[in-house]
Amino acid sequence: MQTANPASFSPDEFIWKGLTLTDSAAQQIKALAANDPHVLGLRLGVKQSGCAGFGYTMDLVKEPVADDLLFTHQGATLYVPLQAMPFIDGTQVDFVREGLNQVFKFNNPKAQHACGCGESFGVE
Repeated sequence: MQTANPASFSPDEFIWKGLTLTDSAAQQIKALAANDPHVLGLRLGVKQSGCAGFGYTMDLVKEPVADDLLFTHQGATLYVPLQAMPFIDGTQVDFVREGLNQVFKFNNPKAQHACGCGESFGVE
């Protein structure tokens, strides 16, 4: 009998909590997709960035990738690469207006700390 190596981790063998979209985020994704009939939704990923370690990436999706996980709300679709899930699982994606600014906000329970500018986050 083979035992699993506790030092290894495979994201496709894990049960994810998932991501949620607020009504406001769903409406903004649909508004962005409405500008181009080929856009299917928005992809949320992470990359190494900033002083805290990781930053969020967002791109319009015209063609899904095989390992994308899909999260939908009110007709809006959020695509998330499987490799990003260990860093953002359980995140609520919101879209807020702060004065003249409009931004996506990420309420990420895995983020242990953020940089002062709010552009990057770290996980432990």
